[in-house]
Amino acid sequence: MERGKLSNILFILWAGGAALLSYALVYALRKPFTAATFDGMEFLGMDYKTAASIVQIAGYVLSKFIGIKLVSEMKREHRFRFIAASGLLAEVALLGFAMLPAPYNILALFFNGLALGCMWGVIFSFIEGRRVSGILASIMGISIAFSSGFAKSAGLYVMNSWGVSAFWMPAVIGGIALVFLIALAYALNRLPEPTVEDVRCCSARVPMDAHQRRDILIRFAPVLGMLFIANLFITVVRDIKEDFLVNLVDTSQFSAWAISGVDGIVTLLILGLFILISLIRNHEKVLYLLLGMVIVGSAALAGVARFYDELQLSPLAWMFSQSLGLYIVYLSFQTLFFERFVSCFHIRGNVGFFIVTIDFVGYVGTVAVLVFKELFVAELNWIEFYNTMVTVLCVTCCLLFGGALAWLAQQRVRRREALHEVEGSAALSYE
Repeated sequence: MERGKLSNILFILWAGGAALLSYALVYALRKPFTAATFDGMEFLGMDYKTAASIVQIAGYVLSKFIGIKLVSEMKREHRFRFIAASGLLAEVALLGFAMLPAPYNILALFFNGLALGCMWGVIFSFIEGRRVSGILASIMGISIAFSSGFAKSAGLYVMNSWGVSAFWMPAVIGGIALVFLIALAYALNRLPEPTVEDVRCCSARVPMDAHQRRDILIRFAPVLGMLFIANLFITVVRDIKEDFLVNLVDTSQFSAWAISGVDGIVTLLILGLFILISLIRNHEKVLYLLLGMVIVGSAALAGVARFYDELQLSPLAWMFSQSLGLYIVYLSFQTLFFERFVSCFHIRGNVGFFIVTIDFVGYVGTVAVLVFKELFVAELNWIEFYNTMVTVLCVTCCLLFGGALAWLAQQRVRRREALHEVEGSAALSYE
């Protein structure tokens, strides 16, 4: 027994650590440019940094769309080569961003986003469908919470301490990250397949063809529709906050590493919470708990935004409240929810399909909001725009998540009624 426990702990450290660091390095290939402000620069009449985010996310969205088919159908033997090739393409794009003349170098970021859009789903495929997948997903998921802040801090440090320009800084950080990403992808590729007990507990995870994907979307259309729309809104809020943090608060008031420090505290809190949830074996109870949590998180975000002037939070306190609320909601669906959803309803497929689909919908929304802000409310300052957006979107999220909770409760009632009918028929046959 003790040997089995030790084996599980070592596996969690191996698989969870490799997954966490792998995706953190994906962020290092994608997000450092957001640490720069590019003040006074424009591209086709738009603010340069806004245009840079739109171009990169456009590539990311296209990648997510391709990933709906690619990730859901990808076989295990192709994952390592995909990660290595994608990382290399992303770094080449960053070199293009550094060497091409501004402002047209912005177009290189499209290929950076295109290269990295499927990475989460492919990396997650290594750890899903196991009895410890909840813990592994929680560990991997916190990379999203701290990696963005770390990428910004690293970007500020490289520019301020190493004297690297804003255009070369992403390529410098990305080049270092690429080497470690390939090494960690190899470590993930060496993970053993799920055991027989894993399959019995969590259902087998298999590639999905177009017919299977369509059937699942039709079968769960009501709840998936609500969740996809709500996650669209949360993704929009998260991306605006992460990409334009230096426009929302005055980062000159604290050190370059303060941002990652705040995100580090949030990371530890969320990791502890998610690990506790992962210890609950009943899949349905976990789904109820997660939906309750995201309703509370969305309501908290809306409250802070609505009463921003009255609360008068310091920049660090404001960042903490935003990161905690956002990542409780966002990571619930990126990690635990669909892992339990697939297991609860015995879906023959994989979690990667749900995650890449929900991401595709979300990032389409981010592009739309950025374009709307630039074209129609460019004169509005960032914090006013952000607070108005968060209030409206997060209140709507509360309603949508509440609808998903009602759907789940309805399914439970139907299962009980079906069970009573079967038991009644069996009793009549016996008589």
